[in-house]
Amino acid sequence: MSFFFGIAIGVACGIAIVVVFARFSNHRSRCRRDLATTVAAFARMTVQDSRKILPPQFYPSWLAWLNSHLRKIWPYVDEAASELIRSNVEPILEQYRPVILASLKFSKLTLGTVAPQFTGVSILECEAGEVAMELEMQWDGNPNIVLDIKTRVGVGLPIQVKNIGFTGVFRLIFKPLVEEFPCFGAVSYSLREKKNLEFKLKIVGGDITAVPGISDAIEETIRDAIEDSITWPVRKIVPILPGDYSDLELKPAGTLEVKLVQGRDLTNKDLIGKSDPYAVLFVRPLRDRMKTSKTINNELNPIWNDHFEFIVEDASTQHLTVRIFDNEGVQASELIGCALVRLKDLEPGKVKDVWLKLVKDLDVQRDKKYRGEVRLELLYCPFGTESEIKNPYRPDLLTSLEKALKVDGTEAAEMAKSNSLKKKDVIVRGVLSVTVISAENLPAVDLLGKADPYVELTMKKSNTKHRTRVVNDSLNPVWNQTFDFVVEDGLHDMLIVDVWDHDTFGKDRIGRCIFTLTRVILEGEFRDNFTLEGAKSGSLTLNLKWSAQPILRDP
Repeated sequence: MSFFFGIAIGVACGIAIVVVFARFSNHRSRCRRDLATTVAAFARMTVQDSRKILPPQFYPSWLAWLNSHLRKIWPYVDEAASELIRSNVEPILEQYRPVILASLKFSKLTLGTVAPQFTGVSILECEAGEVAMELEMQWDGNPNIVLDIKTRVGVGLPIQVKNIGFTGVFRLIFKPLVEEFPCFGAVSYSLREKKNLEFKLKIVGGDITAVPGISDAIEETIRDAIEDSITWPVRKIVPILPGDYSDLELKPAGTLEVKLVQGRDLTNKDLIGKSDPYAVLFVRPLRDRMKTSKTINNELNPIWNDHFEFIVEDASTQHLTVRIFDNEGVQASELIGCALVRLKDLEPGKVKDVWLKLVKDLDVQRDKKYRGEVRLELLYCPFGTESEIKNPYRPDLLTSLEKALKVDGTEAAEMAKSNSLKKKDVIVRGVLSVTVISAENLPAVDLLGKADPYVELTMKKSNTKHRTRVVNDSLNPVWNQTFDFVVEDGLHDMLIVDVWDHDTFGKDRIGRCIFTLTRVILEGEFRDNFTLEGAKSGSLTLNLKWSAQPILRDP
């Protein structure tokens, strides 16, 4: 009897343990889901959201002290800053003045009675001999700003700038540190990050919409003026002690060579047909520094192969922005997506080939919709390293001719002795030797689970083509065939490699690879394995070799 009683007790305890463990597992899973949801919610929080959770009375006491003293001295700051803004910003407004306007000046400029508030301070790690800090500032002011505008037809328009809302981060750099009070020689200040800038324009005594195009032109001019006058890496220098502080001024640090290669799977913005994509690229969002690619009509997988050059002032903080638009003709272009590359991620002198996923907004990335990808080829060359870094886009330098283009010393010397050559006057002509070695793990496209692959190589500009032999019934074919192309302009040509499946009554493309010639021009020769685009699987092994001969363009 006791035996059966023991079995019953054991079974009951076992069931109880299983039930308790199951309930505990469900509770732990529910807690983990709740925690993941909370973490995701905090990750999506903006500064405005955090301020709602943490009102100003809970800010650190020293920050409240700073804001209270700023309110006390604001009338004096207003008077001094208004004159400073007028003298510094007016020339820049004139520089970016729209062509439809004859003049653009301030007639009234005061910052009002509402002082800005500092909402955060951070101390930065920096080089020896300097101290840097960043102040986050919010300002919902009531300034009295009136622009005196005259159009080309002689009409004068007083435009009021009102309802200004601004949130941004200012950087202060105290440099150099000295032994004389106040222990630093000068202060540099700059708008490090412009998080939000909103304002409205109104004609005094009228409606600005009555003059078509004026509002948009003035708003764009104001934003350009702010970007060019105070936004990082531009900085204003205030000397504290006598001395020469020219080394603190903004100076170009290098050049960024960008090749916009191609896009793939772009979102279709047209109801009939396909999008007509083009790209706008910039390091600083100024109209005269923004580059625009050509438009590829009716194509969601465009090949641009456009080259651009940008001046870089601070590679540690600046980034390259790419925006892809659908050209709508006479109507405003529609944004397909955008992406950015941080220049600090680039290794100087080394070409970086990247695919970037497009997003709707670079600041608030809550939209997870897939919008396509864009491929860039990037090369950053700091100034002062011309003898060490190979830049094929500057063949006028003797070292570049010798190192990057593999030209013998006699020919390079003769070119160096002639007139200094502009890079637009030189093309890189040579012979490209391509060895198609093998392919691996190709997808099966035949009914019997095999394929009959061959490779077709095409130079885009000349449309010169070569093809390998067909390897029957193989998903891992080996060719080991070499083909030579005479290339007239290596820096602006492309090699397109298509892998096809041979059929009796036609052919099916398995996948493709697209190459610019920048890497092979820099390295001379390389062998690599490349993933096939448009294929479920598979890769292609190639060896590329370049023999260059720079020549002058015909006049």
